[in-house]
Amino acid sequence: MELGRDIPGEWWELFHSEALNTLIADALKNSPNIAAAEAALRLAHELTLAGEGAFFPTAQASFAASRNKTSASLSPATASGSLYYSQYSPQLTVSYVPDVFGGTRRQVEALTAQEEAQRFQLEAAYLTLSANLVAAAVAESALRGQIAATEEIIRVQRESLDILRRQQGLGQVAGTDVAAQEAALAQAEATLPPLHKQLGEQRHLIAVLAGRVPSDQPRPRFELASLRLPEDVPVSVPSKFVDQRPDLRAAEANVHAASALVGVAVANRLPQFTLSGNIGSTALTLAGLAAPGNVFWTVAGNVAQTVFDAGTLFHKQKAVEAAFDEAKAQYRQTVLTAFQNVADALHALQEDARALKAAAAAEMAAKTSLDIVRRQLQLGAVNYLALLTAQNAYQTALSARLQADRRASRIWRRCFRHLAAAGETAPKMMAGR
Repeated sequence: MELGRDIPGEWWELFHSEALNTLIADALKNSPNIAAAEAALRLAHELTLAGEGAFFPTAQASFAASRNKTSASLSPATASGSLYYSQYSPQLTVSYVPDVFGGTRRQVEALTAQEEAQRFQLEAAYLTLSANLVAAAVAESALRGQIAATEEIIRVQRESLDILRRQQGLGQVAGTDVAAQEAALAQAEATLPPLHKQLGEQRHLIAVLAGRVPSDQPRPRFELASLRLPEDVPVSVPSKFVDQRPDLRAAEANVHAASALVGVAVANRLPQFTLSGNIGSTALTLAGLAAPGNVFWTVAGNVAQTVFDAGTLFHKQKAVEAAFDEAKAQYRQTVLTAFQNVADALHALQEDARALKAAAAAEMAAKTSLDIVRRQLQLGAVNYLALLTAQNAYQTALSARLQADRRASRIWRRCFRHLAAAGETAPKMMAGR
């Protein structure tokens, strides 16, 4: 490990697999989950811009036209005495609510914080998708490794069966030994179809994660040998990793939004000021609208204070204060969980390296032992029981090594996901869309 360096935003590149890089790049472009998260971010951004409109006056223009007839028994409505007349009234109304106690400012602050939280949710969506794809690729490569190992075991058992059959022909072994080996070979062959079934299901999962239907599977195929784990991991201090996590930053933004809503609730309990004005003209003909005597205007100011509402505004304030306390508690829990994840990932890296090294050594030793026993069997120096014992030991060691490989890749994937510079991931990917 190398202290003081960040893991890059495109953390999956540390596996040194061009096929994996291509798959994730395509998935980030085509995934419906990413598209939904981006749409949610655009929604939050537009709501913030809409909220900022409250800082400015609102102006509305209207034009009313009507055709009228007055009753003959009443005084005519027009100076000419005609019972029929048309009326035209253009009008401009301007209203403004000054932000005297900061309620509007805090509301916009809450909207901005919610947009920020949504941006981190988008980053989390990028990380989740890339992590799921890496996990699926690791699972596929592990299944291909299991299939290859099973085919190797079947090959070894077939060769052993050929040896036993030749020795049976020479009278060196009994038929029961040959039958037992035939049964072992059949059992090994029976394990192949379930593995191929799992591999097909895993390929379907990768296709769906990449935004495709299961029948349109991506071309890249993954094997454990193609996923090269780095020898040196650029690891910074855990507190820096935690600060970069999108879930933590989203929780921090939620606390900010909840705090701003408390200010909105307080401002709503204080006097509300409104300024308004309108200007217009009314006339019986369109040409008369410009006459100075037909112009009218109004300027008004209003202040209102809630005197009695059965405690509605008070309890609304208490409610948002409780929501603020909830957001703070959730933030603290997110911090604790983040530190736990990082500590687990760093510890797992150390222990996994030892387990993988031991499993590889055990497999090599078991394979060497099996080769020796097979040669001795050909020379008649050992019996079938020794061969069976060596085959079982090799099969167990090979399975353990494959599990160690798969566990190592999963741990590295989890480590990179927890430790990646998440704040760099989404902006880079969004720039490429």
